[in-house]
Amino acid sequence: MRKHSVLAWSMVVALGGFLFGFDTAVISGAEKSIQHFWHLSVMEHGLTISIALIGTVIGSLFGARPSDIFGRKNTLYFVAAAYLLSSLGTALADNWYLFLVFRLLGGLGVGISSVTAPIYISEVSPADRRGRLVGLFQFNVVLGILISYLSNYLISQGGEASWRWMLGVQAFPSALFLALIYFIPESPRWLILKKGETGRALEILSVINPLNCEQELAAIKNSTLHDTVSSGNLFSGQYKTPVILAVLFAFFNQVSGINAIIYYAPRIFEMAGLGAHSSLLSTVGIGLINFIFTLLGINIIDKVGRRTLMLVGSFGLIASLFMVAFTFYSGHMSGFAIPVYMMMFIAFFAFSQGAVIWVFISEIFPNQVRAKGQTLGSSTHWVMAAIIAFCFPYLAESLGGAVTFSFFCVMMVCQLIFVWKFMPETKGRSLEQIETNMVMH
Repeated sequence: MRKHSVLAWSMVVALGGFLFGFDTAVISGAEKSIQHFWHLSVMEHGLTISIALIGTVIGSLFGARPSDIFGRKNTLYFVAAAYLLSSLGTALADNWYLFLVFRLLGGLGVGISSVTAPIYISEVSPADRRGRLVGLFQFNVVLGILISYLSNYLISQGGEASWRWMLGVQAFPSALFLALIYFIPESPRWLILKKGETGRALEILSVINPLNCEQELAAIKNSTLHDTVSSGNLFSGQYKTPVILAVLFAFFNQVSGINAIIYYAPRIFEMAGLGAHSSLLSTVGIGLINFIFTLLGINIIDKVGRRTLMLVGSFGLIASLFMVAFTFYSGHMSGFAIPVYMMMFIAFFAFSQGAVIWVFISEIFPNQVRAKGQTLGSSTHWVMAAIIAFCFPYLAESLGGAVTFSFFCVMMVCQLIFVWKFMPETKGRSLEQIETNMVMH
């Protein structure tokens, strides 16, 4: 029963990931109708699509503050409310400016949930299952993307106002998320660290880890004593190692080209000579492979470890990106070569970077600065995502597929060196044990 309690709490919080994925991808099905409906210029259309990403960057930059001040649970209430208001607001908006405000609000929800949800799950998970449980968040992001593609496809048959339904349907899972948060406890580490409520924290720890809850409580209190002596400033010298690891990890996540491929998959396939219909079909294939291999990655992350997944994934990403670049370079575009290599890329990405990123970043920072550290990793990720999504069409157009994908390939060679030389293994160790190794006292 107790084992299932932690799983249930993690599943509720991971619903934030589902809404994150759904909210990010749902606009792809509605964007053309929205452009026609409000007669938007190219610039206005670009702002309409990217405003949620702007909200995400802002949310991820400031996500640590509410999480530390009001608690992980109360911050999740705000995230759920933001998703609910955003979906209803965008579906019912009667002018373009109002539509933009509600899309921005949805983006804020995405940004804050990418900070708060992985922190919460890492803080309530037993060490031996933490990778799989935090991985649930990423799994749900991918599931949200897949369901939004499917939902868009089904709703698109519904005539002129179907875009409103595409955006409005998100209100149902948002309301469910809002209701279920009531049933989860606050993070015991936050209660000890920010509130000094050891009694309440011990009750929750006894559900998470009934055999060693007293020792775990002592270890957390001990780490907070340590931290009180040390500084809460993330950029003081002692946190140098986790800061560098988080920034580089998030940087490499995006310079693999993943978001360029997810946002622009149909365009890439058309560059490779596929017709528009085949391109859309191939995009659904990408969503499905992303889903299957993320599931595989989070199922084995606690057995084989974060570092091993990253090593295997890096080799696969280098090989698949090299083949995409080489195919563009050789000009032999006939058949399905590019889509096949792209799906190989997605499989290796989902299995390694996709499954590992939120787990690893949520583990490597000490209790005192975990929310700030998660914010740093998350905002690096989103700023890079915005830059790459913004630059990709221009680069692909002016430099061509061969140069663009060669760049991504070279970046993955750098990632391989980073993982091999610098990335520590964190599987099976408590957050306090990881902290002891990471922080320079």
